[in-house]
Amino acid sequence: MLLRHAWASPCTLAALPLALACILSGASVRLASGVLEVAGGRTASWVSRLPRSLRFSVITFGHVILADTDVALESHREHERVHVRQYERWGILFIPLYGGSCLIQLLRGLDPYTDNHFERQACNAVKHKTG
Repeated sequence: MLLRHAWASPCTLAALPLALACILSGASVRLASGVLEVAGGRTASWVSRLPRSLRFSVITFGHVILADTDVALESHREHERVHVRQYERWGILFIPLYGGSCLIQLLRGLDPYTDNHFERQACNAVKHKTG
């Protein structure tokens, strides 16, 4: 477990300032199974100011999950936990691999998010777990 956390730690560390800003803005915080979950506060307001292509409801960086609301976190928790496991597998490589999958889907004329290999993997894992 320690090795998985260490391998994903560059991404986790990069997310901590974002998590702290959200917490200081009133977000709730929870540590569960080694994952820091931060939701609410002014997060939704900040996300709404991002370019449309960068907006999110819930996003994961290493062992940090950021959500705009508690409801969004609750409904996407299992999906985001798959991304945590992907970070544990790929470490810092996850970010360029994810971006590369987005680019490949765009070049194929597909949706860079819904057709992304890592998103499909997360959706399938949750679907098989719940269905």
